[in-house]
Amino acid sequence: MQKTCSKAVIALGANLKLRGNGPRETLEQSIIAMRDSGLVIRSQSRFFSTPCFPAGAGPDYVNAAISVETDLTPDTVLGVLHDIEREFGRERSLRWGMRTLDLDLVSWDALVLPNQSEYDHWRNLPASAQIQQVPERLILPHPRLQDRAFVLVPMADVDPEWHHPVLDKTVLDMIADLPDEDVAAIVPL
Repeated sequence: MQKTCSKAVIALGANLKLRGNGPRETLEQSIIAMRDSGLVIRSQSRFFSTPCFPAGAGPDYVNAAISVETDLTPDTVLGVLHDIEREFGRERSLRWGMRTLDLDLVSWDALVLPNQSEYDHWRNLPASAQIQQVPERLILPHPRLQDRAFVLVPMADVDPEWHHPVLDKTVLDMIADLPDEDVAAIVPL
């Protein structure tokens, strides 16, 4: 019996040096690590310089996105991503803090995890609570995907027509909904 493959998008970001390498080199090496872990990389975005989020929290980021195909489960892929982050010096001590590597599983076909109600809770969480509360399990699509130009602009390079299963919008639609200055701040390297 042949296994069914799913298509997922992973957002990559870094704003700290690691082992003498800048963030872009770290992202390039992490893509190799993901491939070596068994993820089939179907496409890779350009690299982008993006303002630090939240503003003033550290040096600007380098962001990118990749589209992968896999027969693994979403939770297994998330475990692979966390293992790679640790290998690249990621410490999860401060939410939204500076980091050597951030790998976020942002979409998985048209899947909503763990269910619509819990997804809606995390998507609608007030900004003041977002920095304090962390979900105990994987939430898909990423609950703030639609708000983040630094994720959507690179994602448009790899899967512009991906359709958000809750918002009923494509990546390009979500970019068009963002403030022009947010999109303009995402600059190709």
